[in-house]
Amino acid sequence: MSRSSLTRIAGRELRAVVFDLDDTLYLEQDYVLSGFRAVAGWAERRWLIPADDTYQELRRLFREGVRGDTFDCWLRGRGMWRKRTVQQMVKVYRGHNPQIRPSTGVPLLLVTLGRQYRLGLVSDGPPQAQQRKLAALGLVDRFHAIVWSDELGLKARKPSPRPFKKVLGDLAVSADEAVYVGDNPDKDFLGARRIGMATVRIRHPEGLYSSREPATPDHASHVEITSVSALSDLLPRIRRTRPAGKGHKSGR
Repeated sequence: MSRSSLTRIAGRELRAVVFDLDDTLYLEQDYVLSGFRAVAGWAERRWLIPADDTYQELRRLFREGVRGDTFDCWLRGRGMWRKRTVQQMVKVYRGHNPQIRPSTGVPLLLVTLGRQYRLGLVSDGPPQAQQRKLAALGLVDRFHAIVWSDELGLKARKPSPRPFKKVLGDLAVSADEAVYVGDNPDKDFLGARRIGMATVRIRHPEGLYSSREPATPDHASHVEITSVSALSDLLPRIRRTRPAGKGHKSGR
């Protein structure tokens, strides 16, 4: 990554780094598949359907791009759809103890960054489920402030600026002293940009939103990288940057 890959604007020294959780610190597809295993075990106990059969069927639907109604599709395919059953499957999925691990380099990166910057986390989703993810990753103690946006109300989910303002207050830093690192251009960067934060997109090749392009320039991150390892070199140089076209891209 060259220095010319950033367009710098004079600003305060960087004091805080705030992270997204899903597909930023770990691969979200791993959580999805972990949840499918839990649901498959539940289905076997309830209907005596072999757990591996259910898991493979759910996994196939996911690979085919089914999102949001995977359990509905599975139940309908077996002629067993009931609204209550869908709700039970979602409850099992969200309530399971996930078998997930951080992306390569993340634990060491957070330890290293924590010596120099205040670290924060902002994430959407049911708080208890998100908390279980963070616990399973072994990263709970790495952050100085954690904001689960749903605890502020569903309207506070990203791209609302509210969770970003909350985490900045908890970290005792101003927006122009912080950078937000996320993955999803639909929601991760707009709210952070609007309050003056710098933004970095990690476009993991296996991320669920890796092929998604920003809807508008304001939805784009200022800088784009492909792995968390690039942050160590990037952060000392970042202030604010302007996206060009689909956004600046830097190397691995």
